[in-house]
Amino acid sequence: MLNSKLKLSNKIFEKDIEKRACRDGYGKGLVIAGEKDERVVVLCADLTESTRSHHFQEKFPKRFVEIGVAEQALVTVAAGMAAYGKIPFISSYAIFSPGRNWEQIRTTVALNNVPVKIGGAHAGISVGSDGASHQALEDISLMRVIPNMVVLAPGDAIETRKVVIEAANNGKPTYIRFTREATPVFTTDETPFKIGRAEIFWDSVSDRVQNITHNSVALIACGPLVYEALLAAKKLDAQGVGSIVVNCHTIKPIDEKKIVEVAKECGKVVTVEEHQVNGGLGSAVAEVLARNYPVPMGFIGMNDSFGESGKPDELLEKYGMKSDSIRETVEKIIEKRGGEKDGDFKSQKERWE
Repeated sequence: MLNSKLKLSNKIFEKDIEKRACRDGYGKGLVIAGEKDERVVVLCADLTESTRSHHFQEKFPKRFVEIGVAEQALVTVAAGMAAYGKIPFISSYAIFSPGRNWEQIRTTVALNNVPVKIGGAHAGISVGSDGASHQALEDISLMRVIPNMVVLAPGDAIETRKVVIEAANNGKPTYIRFTREATPVFTTDETPFKIGRAEIFWDSVSDRVQNITHNSVALIACGPLVYEALLAAKKLDAQGVGSIVVNCHTIKPIDEKKIVEVAKECGKVVTVEEHQVNGGLGSAVAEVLARNYPVPMGFIGMNDSFGESGKPDELLEKYGMKSDSIRETVEKIIEKRGGEKDGDFKSQKERWE
């Protein structure tokens, strides 16, 4: 059931749930961060309105720099400013930043460990009609492999605003991935947020008399697909399948304690992301569990393919990222493990504990 302590939207399962673009949260967060700290500066690569950086430009024109179509220069100028005490936020489409300027990010930002914040807009397949060339599906993998880099994938417009404000104060190189299309707003201003701490949004397992069962699964998601995971959880509950939904907005440093905790409680894990399965959230979670507590896993995301042009919802449906696909993946894992008895799983749990 929904975690009442997190004060989520009371319209999560309603048809009239509010929709706003995560990029709008990014723009509002920039202004708030700028108001709080005059060291905050914003740079953009000729996509000021599209990334919503224009809100900061209008409020603080002397602290805004338009670099133009030069993503490598965007990073190196920001790195220099950070080395001299500024807190730069840079933005472009994720396919260009970090897609085009990865080496500059690695060498001038991460290697020097300076607090440049990199906004990767238009991430994921939901960019839609822009097609495969503009659908960044590899950026999480590119960024989480870099030492010193924090990697964040907020779920809605409100959480994106919170990410920007907190990232301004974390003193680290930070990548913020966000989407273009208006998506459901499932958190509220009162919902807790902290970089590095995953939150359990839904739990229909813990209150059951026997919560270690083959009919339960942990859904670990990031970005707007957290919403699809919640819809899937409600459908699974109607079928008698318990689930825990984790909003894993911080992919690096990932919340290992929470991931192991839900894996132990459910015995199976499915990750959900709008990104290539290889190298993304699913890989990060699998690495945690391989080290600490191996369980059967399923992976929702792009399976080693490029996208195509189309409407966002149609593409998410085609490539298996909607709630019904999540539910079907869970059902397959449960069916595959059906030959084992609960005692077998408990014995495995005891071995790893």
